[in-house]
Amino acid sequence: MPVQFLLNLLIAILWVFLKDEDTFEVPTFVAGFLIGIVIIFLMHRFFGTPFYLKRAFSMLKLLWIFNYELMTSSILIMKQILIPSATFEPGIFSYETKLKSDWEVTALALLLMLTPGSVVLRISPEGNVFYIHAMDVKDTKPMVLKSIQLYEKVILEVTRP
Repeated sequence: MPVQFLLNLLIAILWVFLKDEDTFEVPTFVAGFLIGIVIIFLMHRFFGTPFYLKRAFSMLKLLWIFNYELMTSSILIMKQILIPSATFEPGIFSYETKLKSDWEVTALALLLMLTPGSVVLRISPEGNVFYIHAMDVKDTKPMVLKSIQLYEKVILEVTRP
């Protein structure tokens, strides 16, 4: 992936130099970068790796999903706090993940801890079981499990070809 991006930058710089202009202009560089994207897309199978923008789009997708989950869980937590008649059932549940690498497990744990209403208390020594505290197990657990499965899918898109 870094090789493809660096090659794309090289194509953009060459495009700027090949234009008969005395100064560096951003629109010329952007045009060269876009031409480089097309060239690398057409030739990416020769690199033996997936097209580098695929991973970049997966990262943007992960950011979008995190923001959506953050908003929906924040609204749920606000409802639980602001409605005085609500009774809370805090609790701990476990979840076995299919993520393997340290980076993937850490990313999932951080995404879950940044989402309101749940906290990762412990990760098993093997790194495959999360122990999660939920503010209200009855309402929050299904939402957290759905978020975890969504996060896992997108993290795998980002980290694995």
